Amino acid sequence: MFCNQCEQVSKYGGCLVTGNCGKNSDVSAIQDILVYGLQGLSRYAHEAGKAGISDADVDEFTVSALFSTLTNVNFDPVRFAGLVTRAVDLRKKLAKKMKDAGITTDFTEKAALFEPEITAEGMIRQGEQINLVPNEVSSDIVSLMQTTLYGLKGVAAYAYHAQILGKKDDAVYAYVHEALNSMLDTTLSLEDWVGLALKCGEINLKTMELLDAGNTGTYGNPVPTKVPLGAKKGKAILVSGHDLKDLADILRQTQGTGINVYTHGEMLPTHGYPELKKYPHFYGHYGTAWQNQHVEFAQFPGAIVMTTNCLQKPHDSYKDNVFTCGLVGWPGVAHIDNHDFTPAIKRALELPGFPEDVSGKTVMTGFARNAVMGVAGKVIDGVKSGDIRHFFLVGGCDGAKPGRNYYTEFVEKVPQDCVVLTLACGKFRFFDKDLGDIGGIPRLLDIGQCNDAYSAIQIALALSKEFNVGVNELPLSMVLSWYEQKAVAILLTLLYLGIRNIRLGPSLPAFLTPNVLAFLVKNYSIKAITSPDEDLAAILKEESVSA
Repeated sequence: MFCNQCEQVSKYGGCLVTGNCGKNSDVSAIQDILVYGLQGLSRYAHEAGKAGISDADVDEFTVSALFSTLTNVNFDPVRFAGLVTRAVDLRKKLAKKMKDAGITTDFTEKAALFEPEITAEGMIRQGEQINLVPNEVSSDIVSLMQTTLYGLKGVAAYAYHAQILGKKDDAVYAYVHEALNSMLDTTLSLEDWVGLALKCGEINLKTMELLDAGNTGTYGNPVPTKVPLGAKKGKAILVSGHDLKDLADILRQTQGTGINVYTHGEMLPTHGYPELKKYPHFYGHYGTAWQNQHVEFAQFPGAIVMTTNCLQKPHDSYKDNVFTCGLVGWPGVAHIDNHDFTPAIKRALELPGFPEDVSGKTVMTGFARNAVMGVAGKVIDGVKSGDIRHFFLVGGCDGAKPGRNYYTEFVEKVPQDCVVLTLACGKFRFFDKDLGDIGGIPRLLDIGQCNDAYSAIQIALALSKEFNVGVNELPLSMVLSWYEQKAVAILLTLLYLGIRNIRLGPSLPAFLTPNVLAFLVKNYSIKAITSPDEDLAAILKEESVSA
């Protein structure tokens, strides 16, 4: 086993025996053989696309299967085995379609000829023998191939959520196949891989736009909303993950049952969507970020539904209360099929729920681009008058690795004449802090999930247009935390847009070689975080010099 795709790698630059995410060597091996099978499938799909032949089943399966290998999604080897078999079946089906159309398919790459074993155990053995990146290329090319692959997994996550809501784009699927197919080509140069990595950022922007259109088109544009952190007496279901459709289905299916629905983790921003907040039993938010679920899930007195990534190994004390759905899976945990949440509802009715009301703070969410740009005039006036000195985008992934308290301290030390924009689960380090306001504009603005990074980008682009300057000339600094592959995709999007001076932490990706890192520093001025005091002083000094 060697896995280096997330931020929480071991001291060896990758996890060698068991992943810090909780996956074991068997899961790692069968995930690798699935990606290998997808590379073979994309070998055909890429060539078919050149001839104008597409296959919706192939396209949608590829992004779904690739998303299932993202950190903290699926830990069940048996379900992975079904995906591996499906990948090869679709490859053979597409090969026949191409042959019937007179297209040559005599490919020689091993991935394009791959035949899986029948059992999960056999596929695990196959996965242990393959290498997803070729040994005969330089370490710098390997670094860029891995960067592209991990970014591609982030693209796949957003594409999966978008296609559930009926939002698809052939250009996204074409790039996914192009990138996976390119990983079989040992003749590509370093410059070729720089281009493929930046194209991943370009395609991710398009994919996030699709998802944004799906979410807002279905559930409305988020509006600023107060969300209680306490609890209401009665039966309860906790919904974690990211998927809005799953939450909407749960809300519909729990109407009239006496069950109150709570969000956990990245589901907090869903309280701002008009078509979701209209349900009176959609009560509040419980808990914080994904890495705290062992404590928070053990204390929750109801059923728990995991909709997307961020699952940890459930403890025995609450395992029977957990239900997975979609691509999420853990061996021995009940899985919801076809969006029928009856088993979770039944379990919630069996459990005691909250015996009485629990008081707590409230937090604000719902400051997506429409809400922020709705007060653009106030924002611009505040900057011009000097009331607002600087904007800090402090967001990204949370995690258990030491060093993430940096982000709490950073926000606490941001000067009173500055505004903090935030998104994703990194905000749970400071989401309940009262930072006050500037002229009626809250100093802490929750833009949404990591899936809502598109909204943050649009805010920055809109402000740059209003001030008639480039994004890099705005009084805006990005201080980001990363954990998994969606963060890699977002970072590639920011690089594609030419955004500079990003501060990244708590540690830099282990898959970046010194030469690739030097390239990023030279061309984009990427910086590792240091200390809150040093970074704030440096940012505000740079601002005063540029002014």
